[in-house]
Amino acid sequence: MRSSYKLFIVFVFLGVYTLQAQQVVSKDSLQSLVEQIKDYYYDYNYKQAIESSAALIEEATRAKEDYYVFRGYDELGQVHYAVRDTAKARFYFEKALEQAKATQIDSLISWAYNNLSNVYSEDDSLYKKSIEYYELAIAVNKNAGLDELESLVQYVNIGWTYLDVEQHERAYPYLEKAQELIQIKEQHPLLVLNLEILFGRYHYYAGNDENSIEILENAANTAEEKNYLEQASQSHEYLAMLYRRLEQHEKAAVSLQKQLEIDKERYELGKELSIYEASAKFEVEQYQKDLEVAKKEQEYKDKLVAKSRLIQMVFIGASIILLIGLISFYRLLKTRKKLISKLRENNRQLTMAKNQAEKLSKLKTQFFSTVSHELRTPLYGVIGLSSILMEDKNLSSHKDDLTSLKFSADYLLALINDVLTLNKMDADGIRIEKTPFMLSSLLKNIAKSFAFSLEQNNNKIHLHIDDSLPPQVLGDSVRLSQVLMNLVGNAVKFNENGNIWVSINLLEVTQTGYHKTLFTVKDDGIGIPKDKQDTIFEEFSQIEQNNYNYQGTGLGLPIVKKLLSLFGSDIQLISEVGKGASFSFEIDLEEYLAEDEKGLSDLTPEGLMQTSSALDNIHVLVVDDNRINQKITQKILETRHFQCSLANDGLEAISLAEKNEYDLILMDIHMPNMNGIEATKIIRKLDTATPIVALTAVEIAEIRKEVMDAGMNDIILKPYDVSQFLTTILRNVNTIQT
Repeated sequence: MRSSYKLFIVFVFLGVYTLQAQQVVSKDSLQSLVEQIKDYYYDYNYKQAIESSAALIEEATRAKEDYYVFRGYDELGQVHYAVRDTAKARFYFEKALEQAKATQIDSLISWAYNNLSNVYSEDDSLYKKSIEYYELAIAVNKNAGLDELESLVQYVNIGWTYLDVEQHERAYPYLEKAQELIQIKEQHPLLVLNLEILFGRYHYYAGNDENSIEILENAANTAEEKNYLEQASQSHEYLAMLYRRLEQHEKAAVSLQKQLEIDKERYELGKELSIYEASAKFEVEQYQKDLEVAKKEQEYKDKLVAKSRLIQMVFIGASIILLIGLISFYRLLKTRKKLISKLRENNRQLTMAKNQAEKLSKLKTQFFSTVSHELRTPLYGVIGLSSILMEDKNLSSHKDDLTSLKFSADYLLALINDVLTLNKMDADGIRIEKTPFMLSSLLKNIAKSFAFSLEQNNNKIHLHIDDSLPPQVLGDSVRLSQVLMNLVGNAVKFNENGNIWVSINLLEVTQTGYHKTLFTVKDDGIGIPKDKQDTIFEEFSQIEQNNYNYQGTGLGLPIVKKLLSLFGSDIQLISEVGKGASFSFEIDLEEYLAEDEKGLSDLTPEGLMQTSSALDNIHVLVVDDNRINQKITQKILETRHFQCSLANDGLEAISLAEKNEYDLILMDIHMPNMNGIEATKIIRKLDTATPIVALTAVEIAEIRKEVMDAGMNDIILKPYDVSQFLTTILRNVNTIQT
């Protein structure tokens, strides 16, 4: 919710003007009226503020003072904005922008852009447009050579907007800039208070609970002391959420009670009703002013015929019209009250429906998570066995059949992952994480995943990474890999005897240190018709091609679009029928600066087995209640000269760990008698050095924190690629031995 501190807006009553009332108005009187408006506004006297702003417009128009005409429309917009009547607020702010452009005063134009941005920022789906307007206001100030302090409000508002859409990391540079500027020159206390609340919200989203509580408690005390009700309500709202998150329920209840009391006080002031009354009066009086102009023209036409009597009749007619207007307004007000009552009942029913829908959504998410786990577990056996059999030279005559079997299992796994991802995104269950990874390894693994499909369609894949990019970066490699896998998968499916290019290029290094990176997946296949280029991003949508016998789920590109939205990016498509297609998107990456000299090593099983003699005779304890999966893991390890011991559950693993020393423990999570989490906690009391790697078919994002808190070193998601499986094991063993 945005506060109205950014503008000092007030409104004035338009009286009935007569010809004799047209007198010269001084700038001092207009400025005095502006100051009066400020007082009304900060006292929540919105009705008087509207009436005063309307009078300001009238008097400034007569005096031909364009600046004060601008202020009048701007004040009208601000008061409507304060009570969330965004439609009227936008109308008056646009009128103010027209007036500002007519004056050709840069500071007024910047001001007007800022206020329009505030209106757009109320709708989270338009936050990018809002930020664009704020930046445009800053650019106007800069081009005009104005002091940077003139852009203080815009910096605050940009940070505010990013916080409203929970992008706190993007918000912080702007809040920090605003904090620097307010040290230069004393600012209005309300602006300083709102900035303090924004920092409290930033620490809330960043997880710095103690800092957030300290800041918000100070802000709440200041707001209550100065009777800033909206700021006091917002401070207690976030304090209640913080205490609830810290399970300090008594303090949460106190803050929530204070918020309710403040909101009740705001409601009882009756601001919304008074603004509608004053706004309606302003519109009626605007009509009356037009009527007076018409009457004047009539006087000049009929001045030879009983002018005084005619004027009297006109006034009587105007009074009747005004009376009819007031009666109509009264009826409209009664109708409005009935509609409000009905709206409240509809809102109550909507809230009940919303709660029910959320409950069903949670059940659906839980169902998909359970089903995906149950499907991934047997798939581990299929993929693992096919991988082992493919390495058996005695079965070389069946290599093609085994390759097809593994490809089918991999395809089924990808389909399960897509359905689960789509379900989690619909339930807002996915968040972007930051982990270190290597771009080169990412592309190599993607190319390797499509080796069979590329050979089947006789396609070639070409990989390129810009040398200017750092080799080690921070980002969400899992979601980025999922995006690229879907794009490359589409290119492979709809291309025969062709080429596929995957390139990663650096666009720029931003002032905040991010590497703005362009990812492009291009092919020379069948292309996409112009009239289908929008629909392909809809769920379950496909393009019919008579020459290609491929049927899929139609989930790939919708998942790509939704995942990129989490990165704050969007997919761009360029395609012509018969000339291939090019998909591209931009993502901000951070350079990963390792604490040691080695950083991220591009580990491969073959490389480590060849270069490290210390890795001979590595003894691994495999803990898994599924005998098939247990034997597959054992087979994969023993064929590479590892020593293996087996345990069927957590209790047996603890017993073996007490009696023997192992170089690494592979620990399944879900097991009878004792699960992997509990077993790990007990083992860690006895042994803090031996690496323990989790084996799980549950989504990593759902279990990562619990796994790491238990003392595990890494996670392997079942079913796994053999190469990645061995790389993870060797990386953890190598870390201990080196």
